[in-house]
Amino acid sequence: MASGLRLYATIAVLGFLGRSGAVTLPSGLMVLTSPWVIVVAAALYLVEFLADKIPIVDSVWDLVHTFVRVPAAALLAWAATAGIGEDARVIAALLCGGVALSSHGLKASARVALNASPEPVTNWMASFAEDGLTALLLLLAVRYPLAAALVAAGVLVLALVLAGWILRTLRRFLAGSRSVPA
Repeated sequence: MASGLRLYATIAVLGFLGRSGAVTLPSGLMVLTSPWVIVVAAALYLVEFLADKIPIVDSVWDLVHTFVRVPAAALLAWAATAGIGEDARVIAALLCGGVALSSHGLKASARVALNASPEPVTNWMASFAEDGLTALLLLLAVRYPLAAALVAAGVLVLALVLAGWILRTLRRFLAGSRSVPA
């Protein structure tokens, strides 16, 4: 789920925690402890941190990263589950990709709505809240995995509710636009 919000921060933090010995990463994720992986992920997070504070740039960044965050989350799940059966690994990758898509979709949708506001304060507040949520999710994942799973399930439910609301709103809008004389 954190990968759907801040992929590069997630990789840098996990790599740093694994390298420092604070967390024992699964063997498939040991590559994250490479100093090069940590430095590149941290540098990319810095770029993301700055891009995310600029309205419109953040939405373009999110659009592009729809095609980066989701497969990367699935790849992380695949790598983390190297010791289990292939079908379970595929299921884990699919679930993690879906959860990343949900958190990313909620984030990107909210940011598009906030960008309609003419002032930059809400955009910055949302961006800092996303940074904080990512840190909280990583803390939960490392210290309290069950709580992290419950939060991820909650976000998935919220994403489904939001998707339903968006679809209903679009249907009403389209139905209303057809009844308006041209």
